[in-house]
Amino acid sequence: MGHAHSNSGPAGHAGHAVQPLVGHLVAPWILFATGTALIILTMVTVAMRYVDLGEANLFIALAIAGVKATLVSLFFMHLRWDRPFNQLMFLGGIVFVVLMMAFCLMDTGQYRGAQFTGNPVDVQAVLDRDAPNAPIAAKKSPDLP
Repeated sequence: MGHAHSNSGPAGHAGHAVQPLVGHLVAPWILFATGTALIILTMVTVAMRYVDLGEANLFIALAIAGVKATLVSLFFMHLRWDRPFNQLMFLGGIVFVVLMMAFCLMDTGQYRGAQFTGNPVDVQAVLDRDAPNAPIAAKKSPDLP
């Protein structure tokens, strides 16, 4: 009562493709180019520390970090050559983290009334004496409550 014909694939499972034992191999020049780009972008990030563009520094640093994260995920994590499902799961994880951060930031407005502005009196006295132009916190006017 044995079967003369089997639908089993190479792995012994009917209809399932066998995954390769070795993942996608990347040419060494791609890895070196990616590593070099990451080092250069890190140097640009450090150099941006010494350039004062006001609040634009934050957005530039975040943009550089985003480019670096993209390079790492595409080339070092091999997502560029991976199945679309894995790319979808990776992007879904990023979207989930961004949503959770957004929900946390939505809650901070409730506590604005309890936040302290300025420095304590003794700290402000030391700052006025030792670093009169220190932009740590806004000074309170003596005539304000």
